[in-house]
Order: sequence, then C-alpha cells, then structure tokens
Amino acid sequence: MQDDPYAILGVQKTASAEEIKKAYRKLARTSHPDINPDDPAAEARFVKISAAYDLLKDPETRRRFDAGEIDASGQEKRDRNFYRDHAGNREGFSYRTTRDFEDFGDPADIFAEMFRQRSRGSSNGAGSSRFAMPGQDMRYTMDVTFLEAARGATRKITLPEGGTLDVRIPQGLADGQTLRLKGKGGPGSGGAPSGDAYITVTVRPHHVFRREDNDIVMTLPITIDEAILGGKVKTPTLDGAVNLTIPAGATTGQTLRLKGKGIEPKGKPRGDQRVELKIVAPPQVDDELKSFMENWRGSHGYDPRKGMM
Repeated sequence: MQDDPYAILGVQKTASAEEIKKAYRKLARTSHPDINPDDPAAEARFVKISAAYDLLKDPETRRRFDAGEIDASGQEKRDRNFYRDHAGNREGFSYRTTRDFEDFGDPADIFAEMFRQRSRGSSNGAGSSRFAMPGQDMRYTMDVTFLEAARGATRKITLPEGGTLDVRIPQGLADGQTLRLKGKGGPGSGGAPSGDAYITVTVRPHHVFRREDNDIVMTLPITIDEAILGGKVKTPTLDGAVNLTIPAGATTGQTLRLKGKGIEPKGKPRGDQRVELKIVAPPQVDDELKSFMENWRGSHGYDPRKGMM
C-alpha cells in the first residue's frame, strides 16, 4: 500500500495515539463490509483503513515510517538497506542484516560482497552457500463481535494484496490482544521460511454484556412488583437464558452473581456473571396504581435518604 496512512485516517502527522485510534474506530464502523453489504468498494476501503491504523498505532513502526525507513506497507526502503547472506546459521539458512550503500565505493561492490561471503562459506568447508532471506512479518487488524471473542470462532480476513486468511479466534480473547499465525506472512527466498502474520484484534461492544477481567457484567431491568415480591426472571448469559431468582425487597444497584457464567480463557478458570438490578417504573401510571401508592405512603412511608444531609 503506497497511500499515506495519515491521509487515509484523516489525521495530521502530529496526531496523538488516542486521536489515531478514535479516527480508525470511526472509519472502521462506517466502512466495515458487514455494514455495507451492497457496496463493493467497502471491503477495499476497510482493508486500507486497517492497514494504515496497523502501521501508525505501533510507536516503533510509526517512527520508522516518519523517518523514511519503511514505506506505507511496512516494507523496508530498499534504496537504503539490503540483506546479505551469512553462512553457518544453525537453522540451515542465513539471517538478514543491513548495511548502508555508503559502506561500498561502488554499487557493484554490493554484489561482490555477496559473492565473497559465499566464497568464504565454501573455503571453510560449509559447502556452497546461497543467498536466503526470511519472509516479511505482516501485521493486520481485525474487528470481532463480543460473542465471537467470548465463545471463540473462525473468521476469514481479506489481505491487502488479495487473497484471504482463515483466523481462529480463541475462546476468551481480550480486546487489543495480538494473534500470531506462524508462517502466514510474506514468502521467504532462497529456501528461507515465510514470515509470520500478527493480527491485533478489536472487540466490538455488546448491547447487553460488558467484560471486567474474566467476569461478564450486565444490568437487568426489573419491575416494581418483582423488586417488592421477588420472583424468577429470565436472564441472558453466554450459554443462553437462565431463570434468575430475584430476592424479595431487591433494590436498584443490588448485584446478584451467576457462578461460572463468565469468560473462560484457555488454561484459566471461568469467571462469573454479575447481574446489576435496576428497578424500572411502568411506562404508564394508571389511577389504580396511583391510588394504591398514595394510601401505602400515608401509612408506610419511609426516607431512604435519611442521614445523607
């Protein structure tokens, strides 16, 4: 991608990390292919937005881009550095290193140096050495739903250069976590392995649940009579609805706990679900209810704010 990532996100070069994040989230919401199924260009826009944010959110890659060391796709500027071969690597292939062109008096010396390295490998009994370079690591961003992150799922992402990649989302994935897909980056040369793909995940908010550590937290509306008399109330969980027992005399802000109904990351105990109660008045107060409450207040009135002043 050769476009300016700052321009793609609509921010200045002096933008803070928080401003860049806000710009990305705003654009991602409006450009996501799932939200624009009838727009064939939405996917391409989303890919460019994600790639731009991926480059600028990392302070080191942003610094290197601003310094002209890498281009907008994260690739090394080849007019400044080159990779050369080193024989005798224990994995059986060379690792990459960089030297400035200024180290050589003539551009042809670059290739002469490569052949000298190969010649040294042969003279040391290491056999013929070939120029090998591991593939480029690739970095991507991906949005997932709250339930996909909580339960685990498999998602297909579209790569900037075309093609797709299946990504397994592990159960209990947290917002901002980075997944590593070994060998799914750029191809290597000269027999060297491919690079890795790193995918940083953003978890979209849920309209009912929110996550605190490995607990699920939600607010449950209840009626006045449920609060006074108690009862069984159907309550959503990650595993489906359950009947939650509301104790008689419940109040707004009271928290009930559903043991073992939270997030369960791999290798860790499952969290709980905390249910915060909220008493909601009826949408309309009829004369019967009004009369009943007036009579009740006259004989049973109380002051819940006593002692606050």
